[in-house]
Amino acid sequence: MPPSGSETKDHIPSPVESPVEELHSIARDRPRRTIRRPARYASDGESGMIAYALAVAQEISEGMEPSTYMEGISCPNSANWLLAMQEEMQSLYKNETWKLCELPKGHRTLTAKWIYKRKEGIPGVEEARWKARLVVRGFHQQEGIDFNEVCSPVVHHTSIRVLLAFVAMFDLELEQLDVKTAFLHGELEEEIYMKQPEGFIVPGKEHLVCRLKKALYGLKQAPRQ
Repeated sequence: MPPSGSETKDHIPSPVESPVEELHSIARDRPRRTIRRPARYASDGESGMIAYALAVAQEISEGMEPSTYMEGISCPNSANWLLAMQEEMQSLYKNETWKLCELPKGHRTLTAKWIYKRKEGIPGVEEARWKARLVVRGFHQQEGIDFNEVCSPVVHHTSIRVLLAFVAMFDLELEQLDVKTAFLHGELEEEIYMKQPEGFIVPGKEHLVCRLKKALYGLKQAPRQ
């Protein structure tokens, strides 16, 4: 047995005897953010209610987006939506997205719908944009018949950070671009038929259907293609 003095001198405290200082947590220890309601929604009596009602009325009258084709052509902003649909159809025709044909026996057709979106611009710089997108109801597709592979390759954020690091390190210039109607550049391998878009049925060819040659938004395999 070592002497009692040596035991006291060489003794190493255990974790229980010497607790480790708790680490600082940003999520736990940072000051809480004070959330303030916008002035137009302030509950200061009648004026607050009036401001809220005016804001809601303006959003409904100006910024409301139709949910169906009939709403789009009958709302106050129908001219803007019609122009947006015509631009979408021009892109579809230009890319030869489909061809009209008879529906083969034993095949079925998918339906499509119009999706409307009003994108706010920059006041004094860019006006608001009205966009209409033709989307296939892909939830009616059957696996093994209308689609097989659906996995889409994606880029990792690490790759983007490495690219940006090289740009900064070597003082390079980085450019970014956006491909308009990107899905229309995907070739379809499956035999898929779709009814003609609502509002753009070719006169005299109402009985024909669209044999899709290119991918459309809504198809399960569209991102992969």
